[in-house]
Amino acid sequence: MKPAKHNYTILNQICQHIPAHLVPKLARSFGIDKKARSFSPWSHVVAMLHVQIAHSLSLNDVADTLRNHSGVLTTIRGATPPSRNGLSHANRVRDPNMAQALFWDVLSHIESKHPNFGRNHKYSGLPRRFKRTIYAIDSTTIQLVANCIDWAQHRRRKAAAKCHMQLNLQTFLPQFAIVKEASTHDSTEAYRLCLNLKSGEIAVFDKAYVDFTHLANLDRRGVFWVTRAKDNMQYRIVKQHTKPKGDVLSDVLIELETPKSHKAYPQRLRLVTAYVEINGVKKIMTFITNNMTWAPSSICDLYKCRWGVEVFFKQIKQTLQLGDFLGHSQNAIMWQVWMAMLAYVLIRFIGHLGQWKGAFSRLFTLLRGVLFSRLDAFSVMLLCGTARGSPRLIGSPQQAYLPGFELS
Repeated sequence: MKPAKHNYTILNQICQHIPAHLVPKLARSFGIDKKARSFSPWSHVVAMLHVQIAHSLSLNDVADTLRNHSGVLTTIRGATPPSRNGLSHANRVRDPNMAQALFWDVLSHIESKHPNFGRNHKYSGLPRRFKRTIYAIDSTTIQLVANCIDWAQHRRRKAAAKCHMQLNLQTFLPQFAIVKEASTHDSTEAYRLCLNLKSGEIAVFDKAYVDFTHLANLDRRGVFWVTRAKDNMQYRIVKQHTKPKGDVLSDVLIELETPKSHKAYPQRLRLVTAYVEINGVKKIMTFITNNMTWAPSSICDLYKCRWGVEVFFKQIKQTLQLGDFLGHSQNAIMWQVWMAMLAYVLIRFIGHLGQWKGAFSRLFTLLRGVLFSRLDAFSVMLLCGTARGSPRLIGSPQQAYLPGFELS
């Protein structure tokens, strides 16, 4: 049984989930429409989505592929194939804030129309007993070519960009993100990353984001947070909170001793030291939090669920096209990163509509293989999503035809 035919290609079906009015509206807002002549902003967006889903390796790869499929490309709201120089120029001079705004507007549009989008994502590391929204906050480094990129100098011989992410662990969808050069410390972005959190919600982050002024701000707003304690943190124990039990070695209330830290966070903190299993090996970890009611084991489980953001970064970096970049300018890098995020959300949404139960990487490879085929995306997922039946046996040996050789 073959997948059902469709009037539009798979790429068209993916792009249809971007509202038709949105790209022209954003192009006018960011002043891009006045500079676009033969290569429209919509054609630019379609081309950059193709870069991500098809894993295009170069500007020539994108231009040649889309030119060969110019007929079906026209059916995607009149999109046109770019030239090599045209795509390079668009990535270099067009404001990447348009790509960022497009990502958030599309995600907001999908979530407003489908409130359950992402809720079927079952992250195994999420503690099920928590009914509050849990956000994991972390960053990932995107390696760049040092000898070509001056704006993102990271170390002496390295260049890198960094994506700071606030990820909703219930839906595995981004709620806030910052993409910039990797030269600044993570703690400098902590305030912006948590600005949208509401009272009662939970933020989990690594010790790189620990800034006591910021933690005090979260506490005043009623936001619960869990993080690891820095090795050089100076404190005094006020009293024992609960008795040690099982893997929990201690659970105490503390006050910061360093004058600067105590001034920034004068309230008491809760410090929990416990054995935590990592890759089958138990290690001692120390956590701090502003919540005084959770069980110490719950605090450990909350921090362990933060590793879900690493799974998200793995999906983004290893599945989509964030290893090879089509340009070296800051604008070009930002365009490609934000379009990767947009492609991730659109593919996840296709999977949501088709009730896909498999991995994101598997869905991505299914759609990429038939990107310009006129097939129904849902029937492709239905028929190709799982291996059905036993391998088919061949009754007789197959013959290969080799040029220059005659059959005897």
